[in-house]
Amino acid sequence: MSAVVAQPVAVFGCRPRVAGGVCFLEDQVVLHAAGAGCLRFHLEQKWHKFIPGTEKSRGVQALAVSPDRRYLAVSERVAEQPVLTVYELSSVPARRRRTLAAAELPAREAVSLAFSPDCRYLAAATAPPEGHLTYWLWEKQRLVAAVRVESPGSGVCQVSFSPQDNAQVCITGNGFFKLFKYSEGTLKQMNLQKGEPQNYLCHAWLSEEEVICGTDTGKLTLFETGELQWETSVEYKKPPRELEEYATTKEHDSSSDVSCGLANEDNGSQQDSLPQISAVAAYSKGFACSSSPGVVLLFEKTKEKEVYKESQEIWLPQDLFSSEPKQSGRQDIICICFSPSEETMVINTSKNQLYMFTMLTADLMKEKAAYFAYLNFPLHSASITGLDVCIWKPILATCSLDRSVRIWNYKTNTLELCKEYREEAYTVSLHPTGLFCLVGFSDKLRFISLLYEDMHVFKEFAVRKCRECSFSNRGHLFAAVSGNVIQIYSSITFESINNLKGHSGKIHAVKWSADDAKFFSCDTHGAVYEWNLLTGKRESECVLKSCIYSSIALSSDAKIIFAVGSDQTLKEISESSIQHEMPAFGVVYTAVAVSHSGHMVFVGTSLGTIRAMKYPLPVTKDFNEYQAHAGAVTKMSITTDDLFLLTASEDGSIFIWKVCDKGGRILKWEKEVEYAEEVLIMRSDIEEKSQAMLDLQIRVKELQTENYYQLRLKDMYCNEKIKELEENFTQEIGSLQTKHQILQAEKEKQELQHQFQLSELMNKQAREVQQLESDSNQKLLMENEKYQELQVKSQRMQEEYEKQLHNLEESKSKAVKELTEYYEEKLNEKSVLLEEAQEDMRQQLQAHEEIKKQIEEDEDREILEMKIKYERRLVEQKESNLQLKGEIGVMNKRLNSLQKELKERNRDIEEMKLEQQKLHGIIKSLEKDILALKTEIQERADTIQDKEKHIYDLKKKNQELEKFKFVLDYRIEELRKQIESRENDIKTMKEQIHEREGELERFHKESTQLKLNITQLQQKLKATDCEMHRERQKENVSLIKEINDLRQELKVAHTQVHDLRSTLRLTKKKQAIQDTAPCSEVQSSPAVLRLNAEKESEKIIEMQQLEIQYLRDQIQEKGQVLAVQPLLGGNLPKLNLERSHKTQQQ
Repeated sequence: MSAVVAQPVAVFGCRPRVAGGVCFLEDQVVLHAAGAGCLRFHLEQKWHKFIPGTEKSRGVQALAVSPDRRYLAVSERVAEQPVLTVYELSSVPARRRRTLAAAELPAREAVSLAFSPDCRYLAAATAPPEGHLTYWLWEKQRLVAAVRVESPGSGVCQVSFSPQDNAQVCITGNGFFKLFKYSEGTLKQMNLQKGEPQNYLCHAWLSEEEVICGTDTGKLTLFETGELQWETSVEYKKPPRELEEYATTKEHDSSSDVSCGLANEDNGSQQDSLPQISAVAAYSKGFACSSSPGVVLLFEKTKEKEVYKESQEIWLPQDLFSSEPKQSGRQDIICICFSPSEETMVINTSKNQLYMFTMLTADLMKEKAAYFAYLNFPLHSASITGLDVCIWKPILATCSLDRSVRIWNYKTNTLELCKEYREEAYTVSLHPTGLFCLVGFSDKLRFISLLYEDMHVFKEFAVRKCRECSFSNRGHLFAAVSGNVIQIYSSITFESINNLKGHSGKIHAVKWSADDAKFFSCDTHGAVYEWNLLTGKRESECVLKSCIYSSIALSSDAKIIFAVGSDQTLKEISESSIQHEMPAFGVVYTAVAVSHSGHMVFVGTSLGTIRAMKYPLPVTKDFNEYQAHAGAVTKMSITTDDLFLLTASEDGSIFIWKVCDKGGRILKWEKEVEYAEEVLIMRSDIEEKSQAMLDLQIRVKELQTENYYQLRLKDMYCNEKIKELEENFTQEIGSLQTKHQILQAEKEKQELQHQFQLSELMNKQAREVQQLESDSNQKLLMENEKYQELQVKSQRMQEEYEKQLHNLEESKSKAVKELTEYYEEKLNEKSVLLEEAQEDMRQQLQAHEEIKKQIEEDEDREILEMKIKYERRLVEQKESNLQLKGEIGVMNKRLNSLQKELKERNRDIEEMKLEQQKLHGIIKSLEKDILALKTEIQERADTIQDKEKHIYDLKKKNQELEKFKFVLDYRIEELRKQIESRENDIKTMKEQIHEREGELERFHKESTQLKLNITQLQQKLKATDCEMHRERQKENVSLIKEINDLRQELKVAHTQVHDLRSTLRLTKKKQAIQDTAPCSEVQSSPAVLRLNAEKESEKIIEMQQLEIQYLRDQIQEKGQVLAVQPLLGGNLPKLNLERSHKTQQQ
């Protein structure tokens, strides 16, 4: 075997959507799914212990820990086959105890697991709709029982044991809640589901008989022994005011357009905001559940009608480094678990994050809302696309498709910096000093300064979708990849030094030589190039078009290139040719890394495994393979001292491996590496912090003075209280002393009385003892005399009894002899009778066989007769079918008349359907009554006579209903016949459509030919367009002048119309005033003149409207001419004709 060994030291990642994905092993040890296995993490000591999955595992689907915390059950998928494994956690490292498999069940992975209270049995549930509940005696690898659980649809399924009963199992899912009891080798259902089926997302046992369930509609239902005991609906929770303040202030400051957009977003979010209970867990005081994204509600038991009442809300904190802090807290909570002492609660979210909450703070805090804290650090929630290390510091940088960039410390296993951006990050590179980094985003390449508590974008480069970037080993240059071009920049002046062009495919990886004189790259078209940075040209190349390269690595002297790609081999390239190839043995290599010493090679696979081998590369399968990630390994890197291997994957997890030899000894480096402690900080941050420190110092002084004053006041108050208490105590002491003296005097009196009473009692006792002794002596003498007399009597009685016994023995022997003779005679008679009965039995058996043969012959005859009868009936039915076909032809002729009646019949059908539904409801209710009555008949045989009358009446009703049903069925059949004729018409129409489609295809062919002709004509037109261009310009200028003149005339006309209308209104008002005047004034001549003036003005308006219409027509014609001959200088402003038209109508 290979002498290179890698041990996982730390794992940063959490696998999403794992049933029971987080659980406690001890009060300070948490276990959760990570990568292709499980991770044990200590909350205080911060150590990591990784439990790898089985070989070729694709990740954990479900896990469960036994109640005694000794065993771990894991469900995973291995090479498209489900595997169920039980580990022993007490051994170090965790040992695989049993692998469970059942040949009689379909191969489907378990989505939920649970141990029994005594840890002997394991329950597993497979995913619906074709789900199974299996009951295992896991120590013996024996499937004890299995039952199919039918479900109307797919969804979340959960199984659990009763906390005190090994045989009782609960399973919930989409449309079912079932309790099973194991007995006599089978699982029997205990409860009957009542009411409408609901989609149960989760459940938890609160006691031996109580189960709390959560639904996708936000309902909490409590079942006791399978019966519904209590139900409540939980409202959709919104974040508390502290989280809403930022949003409200922003809305007030923003403009109206932005506020409208935000309102629309809020409306959209309100539509999606439906409560659903995604997780529930029980603890001693009640239970915890998640009803909305980002919140856990604590319910405590009460003595009121409401069995459980909400006591507290616990919210996810806002991520201040996120681009959307408000949305960072709105994550779906998938799993909730409590520590054994119930001091801490840990949750798992849909974005692969782990949070914790100390329950002691919940008891101490009076506020209803509280907040979670990160269990360890915020983790990546999507595929990691970039990873890099530096020389000065023990840090690594990662970027991910979750739009975040993170800086980790692999010595202390901590997260030092984290920031989320608005665009996806594709690649990252650390400067050798560790003070700067390059990040390639979807829009730009950014040069970022790594500050003490933040990341500051120092420079941006217009490199779109930069998939690869890398600093040189000395840090004075950096390379950025844009498609198939490599751009070299100076990291000091930020000027572009060179562009390396030559790749035909997309570049996947780049590497610098140790002296930064050479540059290496690989692409998707199988090319590996070596570039000379002084000339900017290729020095050597190795092209294998059948391979898509994904990663390359260099030896320390840059003479050997290690490349991996899609052809499942690790290639050793030198002098522009492939010197050696190592097969991957059935997997695809996705990443490669070489140690700086050149003795070790590490390879990542598409299955997420890590292979460690020595150099030179082995020909056989001589390497160590480690199960690590659940997705393909995207990036690998080795630290400068060759002590740590860092790997990242598509599953969002980061592994830090310690590299050592076969015996577990750490590999020695030539010289010890000293790391820099310097950090960058902005001047503004220092000023802010110094100002904050001054403010805090002033505040401290103020608080000191306030505290001193308050202490003085408290001292004064306490001194007064002490004086009052001293006075009260002195008074109480005096009163108690007087009481004590009185009680002591009474005590002395009582002692004297007791002594006198004791002397009297002693004298009485002595007298009574003397009298008793004298009486007892006399009684003893009398009893002695009686005893002697009784002894004489007993001797006489004994002699008499002996004589009687002798006589009885003689009589008994005689009676026994007589009885034996009598019973022997009877036995002989019975044996004779038995022989006769046996002969009769033989004769009866012979007769029975003869009767049996005759019956069989008669049955054969009857069967033949029945066969002949039914064959005749078949022939008759076939003839009747032929007749019916003829009748159908006649009915087709009547179709036209029936179509008119269809509309009327449709109304009748709707009414009949309503009646039918009612009748069906009545039938169902009656059938239920009949079933109930039948069960009562079986159980209560004594009450059959009383129930027969009721059954007879029900049968009558049933017959009447069947008659109605028969009539309705006949009508439905008639309507179906009519529908069949309609379907024939539809078929003919479809045939016509097919013919039309054929014609359409012809037209399309003709149109293509016409398009070709048009293109030819367009080419000819282009030649003529150049000649006509100048003439069009001249015409356009003249047309513009004419249009401007017309617009001026229109404006004059509008003003005239407006003046005339105003004069008309004035005349109308004057006329109204004159109408109110006397009749003699009305008949005067000026009125006649005014009427003539009104008529004249109306005629003038009509004439002007006609002129305006004529001008409008001319403008439209000119506009059409302009549309045909477009202007070169730009479009003219549009005429506001609609507004003028409206004013004319007024």
